Amino acid sequence: QVQLIESGGGSVQAGGSLRLSCAASIRTVSDIHMAWFRQAPGKEREFVGRISRSGGSTSYADSVKGRFTISRDNARNMVYLQMNSLKPEDTAVYYCAVAHQEGSSWRGDSWGQGAQVTVSS
Repeated sequence: QVQLIESGGGSVQAGGSLRLSCAASIRTVSDIHMAWFRQAPGKEREFVGRISRSGGSTSYADSVKGRFTISRDNARNMVYLQMNSLKPEDTAVYYCAVAHQEGSSWRGDSWGQGAQVTVSS
């Protein structure tokens, strides 16, 4: 069982930036795909983006493409979500997840506790 702990959430004004961190308690984090999801109030959890085992490949939801960047440091068992040009509609609880691909979609297998991100206009 992988334990994931997110940190770095908070409140920011529109146009601002935040970086979320995810610490994974696994000996070989380089063996797993990692992803970020988010859930806004009253909405279903949605895919934000994912990163390959080596970090050489990433993909993002259209809503965040060009503004968000996922990176990882396998030596430190860490995954990051850099969020720039934040918009009020980015307000949500953000979850780090171990992920796998199903067809053209990515699904979370193990989840962190979530980090609240609030963007004010």
